[in-house]
Amino acid sequence: MPIPPPILDNRKFSDLIAEALARIPIHNPEWTNFNKSDPGVTVLEVAAFLLENDIYVANQIPERNRRKFLQLLGVPLQPAAPALGLVAFANERGPLAALALNAGLEVRAGQVPFRTERGLDVLPIEAVVYYKRAVERTDLLDYYTYLYASHGEPPATLPLALYETTPMPPDGVAPSDSIDASLWIAVLARPADKDRLDDVRRKLAGRVLSLGVVPAPSDDGRRLGPIGAAGGDDTGALRVFLPRLPPGGLLPDDPASRRADYHALDTRASGDVLTEPGIVEVALPNSPDDLGLWRNLVPLESGVGEFPPSIDDTEQAERLVTWLRVRAPAKLRWLGINCTTVSQRAHVVAEPMADGTGEPDQVRKLARLPVLPGTVRVTVTPNLPEARGEAWNEIDDLYTAGPEVPVPSSRSAPGTTPVPNARIKVFTVDPEAGEIRFGDGMRGARPPIGARLRTDYDFSVGRLGNVGAGSINTSSALPAGWTVTNPVSTWGGADAESVAEGEKQIPRYLQHRDRLVTTEDFEALTLRTPGVDLGRVEILPAFHPDLSPNLPGDAAGVVTVLVVPAQDPIQPDAPVPDQRLLGAVACWLEPRRLVTTELLLRGPIYIPMQIAIAVEVVAGMAQAEVRDAVKRELLQFLSPLPPPGTSLLDDRVALLTTPQHAGTRRGWPLGKAVVALELQAVISRVAGVQLVHPVQLFQVTTPTGAVGRTLTQVDSVPLAGLELPRVLAIEVGVGDEPPAFSDTGKAAPTTIFPVPVVPEECR
Repeated sequence: MPIPPPILDNRKFSDLIAEALARIPIHNPEWTNFNKSDPGVTVLEVAAFLLENDIYVANQIPERNRRKFLQLLGVPLQPAAPALGLVAFANERGPLAALALNAGLEVRAGQVPFRTERGLDVLPIEAVVYYKRAVERTDLLDYYTYLYASHGEPPATLPLALYETTPMPPDGVAPSDSIDASLWIAVLARPADKDRLDDVRRKLAGRVLSLGVVPAPSDDGRRLGPIGAAGGDDTGALRVFLPRLPPGGLLPDDPASRRADYHALDTRASGDVLTEPGIVEVALPNSPDDLGLWRNLVPLESGVGEFPPSIDDTEQAERLVTWLRVRAPAKLRWLGINCTTVSQRAHVVAEPMADGTGEPDQVRKLARLPVLPGTVRVTVTPNLPEARGEAWNEIDDLYTAGPEVPVPSSRSAPGTTPVPNARIKVFTVDPEAGEIRFGDGMRGARPPIGARLRTDYDFSVGRLGNVGAGSINTSSALPAGWTVTNPVSTWGGADAESVAEGEKQIPRYLQHRDRLVTTEDFEALTLRTPGVDLGRVEILPAFHPDLSPNLPGDAAGVVTVLVVPAQDPIQPDAPVPDQRLLGAVACWLEPRRLVTTELLLRGPIYIPMQIAIAVEVVAGMAQAEVRDAVKRELLQFLSPLPPPGTSLLDDRVALLTTPQHAGTRRGWPLGKAVVALELQAVISRVAGVQLVHPVQLFQVTTPTGAVGRTLTQVDSVPLAGLELPRVLAIEVGVGDEPPAFSDTGKAAPTTIFPVPVVPEECR
C-alpha cells in the first residue's frame, strides 16, 4: 500500500491540557487549584489552543515540501504525454501539382497546436474506398447465370456470386465482409481536372502515396509483425496492388486471356498498421502508362471476376484515374490518402533564460509547461567578443558527467593519464517541473559568468489534445485551396503526474533503496552505478561460474552479476568490461550487499560462429539493400546488447516480469541456444526477402596447437552459463529472381465468379 503522509504530532487540545496540568505538581507544588476558574489554568488553555493550531498546520505538509521530499527520495514525477493522431491533406482548388510537405508542419484544432511527424507528397487527387459486398438475390442469380452462359463466360465450374459496390462504412470492413477479401481505392481526379486525366497521371508518376490506416478494435490480442515489411503472404502486413495493364491498355481478343492481373507496389509502413493507426507509403510507378485502366472492356466484363468493382456513379466514373487494391488480414476502420501522423505539441524557439553566473548547480526554469522529454536544446554563448553559441547536450544523470578540468581518478596508479570524458557540457531536465540543471564543475560544466542561455523545446497541453474527429481543420502554412482534417479522434494525451500520484510510487523505489536483497534490487542498483555506461546487466542468483556443472540455484549464497558495457572500442560487436569498470561496480555494490552474500562480477563469454545464407529477393527491391538488411537484422537478433535507444533502467519492471519481452529488449538471452531454423525464420521477416534457403550455421573452434580456425556446420550452438553468441562473419548470397506469382497479388484459386448487380436506377 502507498505510504501515507506522516503525522508529525497527533495530540489534541484535551491531551495538551492534561499533559500541562500533570506537570504542575512537579514544577510548582504550591499550585493546588486546577479549576477552570483559576487564571493560571486559563493561560494554559490559551497556550494549548495556540499549540493545537500549530500542530495542525505542521501536519498539513505543503505541496512544495512534499515535492521536495519526492526529489530527495529520487522519485521523479511522470511528465505529460502528447496526444497522437492522423491528419489528411487535400489539394481541392490548388494547382495541378504534387507538393511535398516536410515534417514539423503546424496544424491546429482551435487553439490546440499539433505538428506533423512525417513528411509526405500531397497528390492532387481524391479517393473513395469501396468493397464488394455480397448480396443474396436468388431472383437475379438465375438471370445472370443464363446471361453469362450465353456469352460463354464464366466457366461452368465457377458458380456466380452477386455483389454490390459499397463505400467503406464508418464501422470498417473485415476481410470476411468483402466477397474477394479486398478493399478497392478509386483514385479520382478533382472535378476541375476530369478532362485532364493524362495530365493527372503524369503528376502522379514516380510519387509516393501516403495511405492512412486505422485498424478496428479487436479482442484477439495483438500481433507484432515486422515494421515496414513489403510483400509477404495474406497473413502478413497490409499490401497494395496496382493493375498490370497489357500494352496500350487493350485486353487480347481471346476470351480466355481477358482477365485482370495485378502487381504489388513497394510499401513501407510506419509501424504495425494492423494493430495501431499508422501510415503506409506506397511508391507509384514511374511511367504514367502504368496508372491507367483497361480501355476495351465490354459491358459484361466491367466489375466481374478479378476486375475492380463497377462504379454506378457516372460523375465518379468520368474522373477515375486508376484503381488500387488493398488486402489486409484484419478489419480496417478507416482508409484514406494524403495522410501523415501528428503529435500534439508546440515548439518554442530560442527562449531566453537568465545569464550564467559561474556558480555550481545552476537551475533555470522554462516558461511553458509541461515540457516533452527529449526535446530540450540549450545553447550557451560566452560573454566574449565574436563568441558563437555552443550547443550543450542533455544527460540523464549529472553524476556520470566529467569534470571541467580532467583529473586522474583516486583509484588510478600515480602518473596515470586522466581518461577524457566527452560528457562535460551537459545538463539534466525535469520535464514535469520544467527545470534545467547544470553541473557543479566536478560533475558537468558550469555556464560561465555572463554567458547568454537560450533554449528550444516542445511543450504539450496533455489530455486537452484528445480532440474529436474533424477538429483539426486549420493551418497557417498551407497554400491557398488546401484543407486538412483528422479522420479519427486523437488519442494518448495525458496530464503530468501529480504529487499525490507520485507518492504512490514511493514504495516501489524504497524496496531496493541501498539494499541488495532481491534480483530486482541487484539489477536496479547496478544500473545506477555512477560514472560507468552499462549496456546490459544480468543477475544469476545462486550461480557460480567457476563450478562445473552448475546451474542457477546450485550455489547457495552466491550471486553472479553479468556486466556488459555499452561500448567497447576494441571489439564493438562483443563488448567486454575492463577492470576499471568492474572495480567501479564493485565499489558501488560492496556497502549495499548483505554480509552473507558472495558477489561475483563477470563479463560475458563469447562463443564465435559464422553464418552463410542464400535468399531470394522480392522483385523491385535492391539486392544490395536486402543483403545489408539481412545482415543488420541477424546482428541485432544475436547481439549481446539491447536495441539502440532502449533504457534498461526505465524498463526494468517489464524486463523482469515478461521473459519473452526481455528476450527482444535485453539482447540474446542467457542459456538460449542459437538454432539455424530460428535464424531462417528471422530472415524471412526482413523486408524484401521473398524466400530463404536453409541457413548454414558454423561453430568456430581453434584446435589446440593448430593455426587458424575450424568451421563445423551444426544445426544449433548450445549456450550455457555466461555464454553469449558472437558472429564473426555473415555471408549473404542472392539467388534467382522470385517467381512471377509472388508479386501478382492474385487471390487463391476462387470457387466463385463475382458479378456486380446492376442497379435499377442509374445515377
